[in-house]
Amino acid sequence: MKLIIQIPCYNEAETLPLTLSQLPQQIAGVDEIEYLIVDDGSTDNTIEVARQAGVHHIVQIKKHAGLANAYRTGLDACIRLGADLIVNTDADNQYHAEDIPLLIQPILEGKAELVIGDRGVANLETFSPLKRQLQKWGSKVVSKAAGLEIPDATSGFRAMTREVALRTNVLSNYSYTLETLIQAGSQNFAIFSVPVRTNPPQRPSRLMRSITEYLTHSTVTIVRAYTMYRPLRVFTIIGSILIGIGMIPAIRFVYFFFIGQGEGKIQSLLLGAVLIIVGFQTLLIGLVADLISFNRKLLEEVLYRFKKNE
Repeated sequence: MKLIIQIPCYNEAETLPLTLSQLPQQIAGVDEIEYLIVDDGSTDNTIEVARQAGVHHIVQIKKHAGLANAYRTGLDACIRLGADLIVNTDADNQYHAEDIPLLIQPILEGKAELVIGDRGVANLETFSPLKRQLQKWGSKVVSKAAGLEIPDATSGFRAMTREVALRTNVLSNYSYTLETLIQAGSQNFAIFSVPVRTNPPQRPSRLMRSITEYLTHSTVTIVRAYTMYRPLRVFTIIGSILIGIGMIPAIRFVYFFFIGQGEGKIQSLLLGAVLIIVGFQTLLIGLVADLISFNRKLLEEVLYRFKKNE
């Protein structure tokens, strides 16, 4: 059983030594443990620090492309290096490395394929009250979208099997946490959450520069991912709402028409007709999107087999 701990990095020369020094070298049930650094176009000496610390593998991205790309690149590298288990953690030492055995335990016991570290965001003292509430609400939304119970959907501290890594396709350019959970839920992976500890922040978050930016990117990511994996449901809901709204003015016109007062109410008929037609068109778009999703599943299967045999 080979475990690779991957750490996406961007200008982490100051925080990386402490993070690496606390990573486990032995875990019961694991034969090999290796560390992998994904350098996302750092302009400091992150790579030199990693080499001096004896990191087993360093993957360098020439130009800074963001956390989602670094995460995806790291998974691909771990697969090529023969990892049976993959743990993703942050370079800023946010998570307690001592909890890695706890994180992988459900996988070793055969109970889970993907395990998410639960920071207890509703009570995390390092988060502001507003951020705690947003994290809590966001996790509920993602849980609903993924069909799972995930108390900390934005946690990057996670462990997965090789199979999960092979079937994970990160399309977002912002963050991977929300999208990959919705994807994993649609693929019926066994997903667990385990409580983990966090360390005091070493620096301000680079991913969330403001609450507005965080909400915007998170909302777009959730809607896009959910629509991709549940297109028929999304378009059916939208189409049904439009038809339902369109029926109101249409029924109003019919009512006044039958009591002899339909003259002058033609606007209600036109508005209702337009909304109903658009609603039916949306339902048809949903059917087409559902058919397209079958092609996407076929492409994902081809990509999965390519990765597996690479």
